[in-house]
Amino acid sequence: MPEQQVALITGAGGGIGLAAAEALAASGRTVVLADINQEAGEAAARRLNGTFIAADLSNRQGCRVLTDMVLDRFGRCDILVNNAGIQHVAAIETFPEDKWDFIINLMLTAPFLLTKHLWSSMREHGWGRIININSVHGLRASEFKAAYISAKHGLAGLTKTAALEGGPQGITVNSICPAYVRTPLVDAQIDDQATTHGIPRNEVIDAIMLKKAAVKRLIEPGEIGNLVTYLCSDAAACITGSMLTIDCGWTAG
Repeated sequence: MPEQQVALITGAGGGIGLAAAEALAASGRTVVLADINQEAGEAAARRLNGTFIAADLSNRQGCRVLTDMVLDRFGRCDILVNNAGIQHVAAIETFPEDKWDFIINLMLTAPFLLTKHLWSSMREHGWGRIININSVHGLRASEFKAAYISAKHGLAGLTKTAALEGGPQGITVNSICPAYVRTPLVDAQIDDQATTHGIPRNEVIDAIMLKKAAVKRLIEPGEIGNLVTYLCSDAAACITGSMLTIDCGWTAG
């Protein structure tokens, strides 16, 4: 394992991405936080003694600029956490085509490009950890989330392919698949879910989000951050190509 690891976390201004950055910083890594929200990202980076880079990962140039800046400044990147994402709830018949393009670009094409651009750095050092923040929806489908679920299923395929290629080079690649996590992304879905399902807003968490869970609560972001750190530890050196669920039992049934 490299003595001083550099970790790049996307969507690190809040939610799961911030929790991952906090956990990695606490474990002694140098953290680079990327987010489109400059104010939130800069505040988090200051608190964690890290570096913030404003990045729009919905386009190829934004992905290239981000990785170039990381490598130019630090000369290496040992850990990549692909977390940036967005959600849109609508039936296929009415799903906006521009939203489809945006979600696929941000949540599938960007992880591929960041992995591609940083691969040689990890290969040269004989060590790398790539963690794709997936979702229980990378394993199971639900109605009204066509783009999100398609992106997450694609991310599962990217994870497994990259794991096969990375194994001989000391690079492991895994997906973390949580159920609903207490984040702004989940909060933002509640009104859309209420409208789409025709139920009151205050019923959405119990009736929709926790319906399939054995443990009836939202997951805390820090629980995901702890799993990210574990996957970057020596104890997880033989875990690769895995879809690790932290889903309150959703996929058990």
